[in-house]
Order: sequence, then C-alpha cells, then structure tokens
Amino acid sequence: MTITRQDIEAKANEIVSAVNQATGSARDTAVVAGVVVAILIVLAFVFGRRRGARNRTLVEVYRV
Repeated sequence: MTITRQDIEAKANEIVSAVNQATGSARDTAVVAGVVVAILIVLAFVFGRRRGARNRTLVEVYRV
C-alpha cells in the first residue's frame, strides 16, 4: 500500500475542516458567554445604584 499525494492532501483538508468547525463553535460559545457577562454586569450596576439611592442617608448642615 502506497500513500499518494492525494491521500495526504485529502487528510490535511479533513483536518483543516475539523479545526475550522471547532473554532467556529468555540467562537460562538465565547460570544454568547461575553454577552451574558455584559448583561450581568449592567444589571449589577443598575440594581446597586438603585439600592444605593434608596438607602442613602441625607444629612443637612446649617451654619448659624
């Protein structure tokens, strides 16, 4: 059994295709994770700001 150039090229193309497919899948997962993290950060900011405004103590100082 001999290995020809076409065999090597076919296997290389198969490997490249698999790598590209895995990269695309990983990229999609990373984008979704990034969006979820961004939404959580914005929600934490909004709720923290709201809670801070609600629990704020107002101190008035008068000079005589």
